[in-house]
Amino acid sequence: MNVKVLSTGSEKGSCIYIATEGASILVDAGPSKTKIEKLLLEQNYDPTKIDAIFVSHEHGDHTDGLGFADKFKIPVYASEGTLKAIGRLDSGRVVKTNGFTGFASFNQSYMNVKPFNISHDAMEPFGYTIHSADKKVSVLMDTGCVNEEMLTAMEHSDIYVFECNHDISMLHGNPKYHDGLKYRILSDIGHMSNDAAAEALSKLVNGRGEQIYLTHMSQNNNTAALAEKAVKLALFDKGFVKNKHYKLEVI
Repeated sequence: MNVKVLSTGSEKGSCIYIATEGASILVDAGPSKTKIEKLLLEQNYDPTKIDAIFVSHEHGDHTDGLGFADKFKIPVYASEGTLKAIGRLDSGRVVKTNGFTGFASFNQSYMNVKPFNISHDAMEPFGYTIHSADKKVSVLMDTGCVNEEMLTAMEHSDIYVFECNHDISMLHGNPKYHDGLKYRILSDIGHMSNDAAAEALSKLVNGRGEQIYLTHMSQNNNTAALAEKAVKLALFDKGFVKNKHYKLEVI
């Protein structure tokens, strides 16, 4: 399974490339359509070979580049609520949490995509798990909390693409953010803090070499060092050491 975080964050937009030998998808299309094409070509990924785009929710930093799908005639998959919100219910493909969407399913390099509910201030937001013959990837974009249903959906993954949005102390002390915005970010339908991400990952990671990507970091309320420290400490409490029991990259 090939996983590449092409772009992430509210400013740049989120877009994750995931592929097996037989299929390739994008999760979210936040950058502009020309930027997505450029990002793919820079990695030697063929834009014409993308089988589908799965959208987590309707916010612009996850959908502004969906013109890329139109240019290359790529089907767009999302919840019914998300497709309604972006005006694609008639042209998009509805996915539900009780089923898989499969690609190249009759050979050894198949890919199955399954959505799960997340907690964000959007119409019907989803995270996604992507399964191949021998790997599982969990993509958790914007969510204000991680509950047991989400943990069950993501358990036993080999790769985690996780939101790690803010450091709580930095957010509280940021004079540029009014109290209403702080409340929205900190709420259960807002964004995941470093501490929340670390707690969730400590419940998921089993120390068998899992790859973790920390994404969607706030440029104003977080640093890569703080995000990495929170996760490393939480996993160290379980006896796990970076590069020995798991791999960690902050995007």
